[in-house]
Amino acid sequence: MEEKTKELISPAGKNSARRWCLAFFATLLLLLAALCVFNFLIDPFGVFGDPIFDWYSYNETNNPRAAKIAYLEKHHEEYDSYIIGASSTSSFSKETLDKYFDADFYNLIMYGSDLLDVEKTCDYVLEHYEVKNLVMNVFISTGFRYDEPNDDLTNALHEKVSGENPLLFYGRYLLMNPQYSFEKLRARRNDTYLSQPFDVFEPVSGAYDKRARDAEPIGDLEGYLESYPVFKNYPQYDRKMEHIDDAVDSVKRVSEKCREKGVNLLVVSAPAYYESVLWYDKEDVKEFYTKLSMVTPFWDFTVSSVSLEPRYFYDETHFRNAVGDMALAKVFGDTGVYVPEDFGTLVTEENASAHVDSFWELEERMETYTKEVPILLYHHITEDPNDNAITPQQFERQMELLKAGGYETVTFDEMIDYVEKGMELPQKAVCITFDDGYKSNYEIAYPILKEYGMKATIFVIGSTVGNTEHYKDTDFPITPHFNFEEAKEMVDSGVISIQSHTYDMHQWADYETGEKIRKNILRLDGETEEEYRTALRNDFTRSKEEIEQGTGEEVNVLAYPGGEYSTLSQVVLSSQGVKATLSIRPGKAVLVKGLPQSLYAMRRFYIRPDTEESEFLGWLE
Repeated sequence: MEEKTKELISPAGKNSARRWCLAFFATLLLLLAALCVFNFLIDPFGVFGDPIFDWYSYNETNNPRAAKIAYLEKHHEEYDSYIIGASSTSSFSKETLDKYFDADFYNLIMYGSDLLDVEKTCDYVLEHYEVKNLVMNVFISTGFRYDEPNDDLTNALHEKVSGENPLLFYGRYLLMNPQYSFEKLRARRNDTYLSQPFDVFEPVSGAYDKRARDAEPIGDLEGYLESYPVFKNYPQYDRKMEHIDDAVDSVKRVSEKCREKGVNLLVVSAPAYYESVLWYDKEDVKEFYTKLSMVTPFWDFTVSSVSLEPRYFYDETHFRNAVGDMALAKVFGDTGVYVPEDFGTLVTEENASAHVDSFWELEERMETYTKEVPILLYHHITEDPNDNAITPQQFERQMELLKAGGYETVTFDEMIDYVEKGMELPQKAVCITFDDGYKSNYEIAYPILKEYGMKATIFVIGSTVGNTEHYKDTDFPITPHFNFEEAKEMVDSGVISIQSHTYDMHQWADYETGEKIRKNILRLDGETEEEYRTALRNDFTRSKEEIEQGTGEEVNVLAYPGGEYSTLSQVVLSSQGVKATLSIRPGKAVLVKGLPQSLYAMRRFYIRPDTEESEFLGWLE
C-alpha cells in the first residue's frame, strides 16, 4: 500500500509543494521586511532618528527614556547642563535654569520616579556629553519604588544607557505592532499648535509643553476644583518606603561621579501636594531625608504653605512652572520673585530630622497668598444713557461711594507686582476700567477721577482712536473717541493708564464692508490656526506700538472684546508679553501670589444705568 501511495506522488507534485513552501516563506519574509521598513520610517518612539517626521514631541510622549537619548545623540552639542528626575522635574523650566546657572539646560524627565533609571541615564550623559551642571530631583516617592520592571517599548531605557544588546533593542522596535506607527500617522493629521495627549513634550527643552495649561484662568478656587476634581476628595494610600537605601546609594554614586568629573551637582526635592505627603510614614520620610543629607546637602521643597493650595498643582506630584520658578529663586536668592517665607530649606545632616518633623505642623504656619479685587467695567458716560453708558451723575456718585468707603484704586502694574513679587495691595483695593476709549472718558470721567483721587485704566480700540465723527473710513456715525494727544495728557497726569482692547478685533458688523468681520478676538470660521495666530499677533503688535508711541506707556494688559477668549488667544498674547487679560464675567478678580495665570481672564463687574447703589456696594464688600 505504501508503495502505491509513493507512486501516486509524482516528482512534479513534490516540486509544486516545495515551490509553495518557498513562496510562503518568501512572502512571510517580505511582510516582515515591509513591517521593519514601515516601523523604521515612521519611528513612533524616535529610536531610529525619526527620518521622515523629526517629531520628537510625539516620540518622547511615547517613551521619554529612549526618545530623549535619541534626540540628544543629534543635538547634545546644543546643551551643556541637564536636569533629571521624575515627571515633576518638568516644572523647573529651562529658561529659568539657564538664567540662574548661565547655562544651556536640557530636561531629561522620565515617567515614574525610579532612581536606578535616573542613575543610569546620568552615567551615560556624564560619560558621553559635555556637562557643566547636573540637577537631580529626588522626589519624596523615590524611596517608594526602585528598579521596577519596564515595558519593553514604552518605558525601556535606550540601549546606549542600559547596555542592552543593540540587536535586541532595535529589533523590538522594528518588529513591534504596526498599530504604533499607524497611530503616529493619524496623530500627524490631527496635530495642532498647542499640545495634545499624543505630543505633550517640547523637544528643544525636553520638558512638558504646558502652554495650554499655563494659559487657563485659575483665580476662582471653586471653578478650579471643578476642573481638577482630584482635590475635592483626595485619594488615600499607604506607601511604605522599602527602597530608601537603594535610592540614597544611587544619589551617592551620581554625586561621586560628578565630583570626579568636576560637574556642579544640585539636588532638590520637589514640592508635593500636602495630602499626598500623608501617604508616607513620618519615620520613613525622616530616615530617607536624613540618609540623603549624609550623602549631599539638598534643597527640599516637599512641604510648605504652597502644599496646601491646590491651584499651585495639577495633582499630587505635578506643580505649575511658576512654582518651579519660585523654588529656583529661593535656591539662588532672587528677591525679585515672590517666594513664601516657609518655602524651601537647605537640608543638611544637622537639620534633617527637625526639618521633617515640621512637615506635620504645616497648618500652624499658613501664609496669605490670595487677594480679591473688584474690577469695575465702564464704557461711555453721557446724559443720554443706554446699556453701555451711564450718566455723569451716576459715575460721580459711585466715585463718592468709593471714597467714603475707604477704597483705594489700584493699577494693573500693582496687581502684577502682587502676583510676581508679592508686593501687598491695599486692604480695600478696587480697580476701575473703561472699554473702547470714548471721548467722554477724557471729558467727564477723567476730571471726576482726579477730583476724588482715583485711578483708572482705559482699554482703547486702536482703529477708532481719535475718530469723532465716523466709524473708521465709512460714512456711519460714531460716538466720539479721544485721540492720542488727550490720552498722553491723561497718562502724564498719573491718573489714567492706556492699554489695549485690540487694534481692530472689536468690529461693528453692521458698519463693516469686508467679508470677514471680527466681533471679538476668536478665530473666524474657516481660518487656520496659523492664519489666526498671525492675525492676532499683528493686531496686538500694531495696537501696542501705537499706544506706546502715542502715550509713552508700556502696554502689557488687554481687555478681551466682548469678554470672549480662548486658550489659543491667551497663549498667543502671553507670548507677546501680555501679562494680564480681562473678561466680562461677573465677580471679583482673585489674585494668587506666584501664579501669573491668576491674571488671565479676570472677572469684572459691568456697570449699567440700572446698577443700584446697594448692588454696587455689594460688589465691593
